[in-house]
Amino acid sequence: MFSLNEELARAHSQARLAEARALRAGHQVARARRLSRKAERAAQQARLALARAL
Repeated sequence: MFSLNEELARAHSQARLAEARALRAGHQVARARRLSRKAERAAQQARLALARAL
């Protein structure tokens, strides 16, 4: 009986770890998208400033 409870606890903790890893990966993707959009806006502003200066 003890080993069954131990197996259930182990399976539960592994599921929680997998869920945490998936959430972290999702956050990293979202952060990368935000930073990419920010870089694209900065590049566009630089192009506009250059066009105005010419």
